[in-house]
Order: sequence, then structure tokens, then C-alpha cells
Amino acid sequence: MPAVTVADLTDLARIPEPPAGSPERPIASVTDAPSGLEGEGFPVRRAFAGVDLRLLDPFIHMDQMGEVEYAPGEPRGTAWHPHRGFETVTYMIDGTFEHADSNGGGGVITNGDTQWMTAGGGILHIEKPPEALVTSGGLFHGLQLWVNLPRTLKFAPPRYQDLRGHESTLLSSADGGALVRVIAGEIAGHTGPGSTHTPMIMLHATLSPGARLRLPWRRDFNALAYVLNGNGTVGVEGRPVHTGQLTVFGPGGDTITLGGAAHQESRSPNLDVVLLGGAPIREPVAWAGPFVMNTRAEVIQAFEDYQAGRLGTVPAEHMPHGSVGGSTA
Repeated sequence: MPAVTVADLTDLARIPEPPAGSPERPIASVTDAPSGLEGEGFPVRRAFAGVDLRLLDPFIHMDQMGEVEYAPGEPRGTAWHPHRGFETVTYMIDGTFEHADSNGGGGVITNGDTQWMTAGGGILHIEKPPEALVTSGGLFHGLQLWVNLPRTLKFAPPRYQDLRGHESTLLSSADGGALVRVIAGEIAGHTGPGSTHTPMIMLHATLSPGARLRLPWRRDFNALAYVLNGNGTVGVEGRPVHTGQLTVFGPGGDTITLGGAAHQESRSPNLDVVLLGGAPIREPVAWAGPFVMNTRAEVIQAFEDYQAGRLGTVPAEHMPHGSVGGSTA
């Protein structure tokens, strides 16, 4: 798993060990992510399936894309589609993905890169593997996270952040057994490059076999840990977790603890975990397809605006040969 790695963790700033006796976050639940297909048929795990939205707030949805080794001709993406009312965060771990939107934004992300798109009042976009990857096949692994926006920002102007992997803040655990990539937010005084409307933190931690990671955590944030690869434990009680499981930590503490299993499978030599935390918005959620609003009427309006072409049009350079411009409805 490339993402972003370093040859020597001792060269990195270290996250100080929380003081002994710091209150630990309890484990509220551990759930398995069911598998499905997204877009034009790429495999995903639905990380938040079956979890109460009130425990996830401000997060709405997360898919682990892959991990899959494509044969030539197999890579898939999505068609043009709309969004309104939230932000999408696409984090590429292995492989390459292209993005384009109706505002003319877009780009290519590869190992360790992140695309942060604020849909706000509305945007059309498309995600797909580049033609070279379709031709050659290859490894594909990443995730997409949806972050809710409060009522006051539902119609914010769309914006786009293209974050290179090397821009992530790289830290080491206190004992040097874990590499922590800070993509957004702040941990122990170190901040990541992502600029977020909703106060939050997003980390990718890699724990060596037998390593333990104790992190200070804001009491006003929720806390989620999703296992991308490997086996390990969560919480001070050491509850076992494995690939494709989501841990929801309960309230009441300012420390979270993870551990890497001493023995890992050869295909997953370390424990890789995405850690999320955010300030709950605590507003009603009306969610249908690509729109996340506060009321059913607002969702219906979003569909009507999309059908009427008010969320944008596909740029001419992305239109199929011989077609006429307009919405993708």
C-alpha cells in the first residue's frame, strides 16, 4: 500500500503519548461493511452501512473502493452525476483516478492524493480511471467520504481542492511503530492541508505488527476508525478488528487507542486505518441519492433543479462526439 510512506519514521515529528490515566473513548459498536458495486460497476465496501446517522454526524457516507487488481479493460468509473448539500472527499491509495466537474475543475489523483470537492449549491461531476489504466489494468484502491454541510452552507459556492500526497503532514507514534498521515484537521498541534467547512479531522494510520497508537482526541468530536487492511484491536479493552470493519467510539474521553496484531497476513503486512472525527451538526438530514439536504422539500427541489439544468452542464470537451450541450438528465 503506497499512499505516502517514509524510509525512516525516526525522522518524523512524534505524537506525544497522552498522559497516563487519560480517559479513553469507549467502544460503541463494531460493524462489518457489506460489499456492493458503484458507478459503472467498480467494487466497494459500504463502510457506514447499518450505523445510526446520529453517531456518524457530520459524516454521511463512505465507500472503500477496491482493493482490486483489474485485468486489462476492466477498470470502471462513474457517469456524469449531480451533488448538492455536502462535500465529497476522494482519497486515492493505490492506482489513479480522473475527476472533472461542470465548473471546469478536475485533475488526476494517484498514490496518497486527495480530491476535496464542495458540492454546495450544486455541481455535476464525473470520476473515471485514465485510459492508460483501462488499457493496462492494475491495482486500484481508495475511498470516498461524504461530509455534511450545515443548513447555512448548503448553498455555498462549489469549490475544489487538489491535495497532493506529499502535502499531508506525516507524523510518527510516540514509540515509532506507526506512521500517521494528517489529511485534514489537527492532531497534537499538527495540521493537514485540507480546508474544511465542517470542523473535522481525517487521518490515515499504518501500524506495524504489535505496535500501539494512542491519540489525543477532541471531546467535542465524534470518533470513527475504519480498517482498510490488516488485523488489530481498538480501545483500551483491545477489541479485535479486521479489514472492512468500522469502529464507532462513544463519548466521554479524550484518548483513542489502536493496536496492530502481532501476526498479519502476507498480503496485508500492517494494520491500515482511516480515522475520522468531526463536530456534530445536529440538524435534520433528508438524503436521497446524490443530494443531502435538511428537508424532503429541499431534496425534491434539488432533483427539479438538476432536471432543469440549474446544477450545471457538462463541459463541451467532455460531451460525446456529435451530441448537443445541456444537462445530463
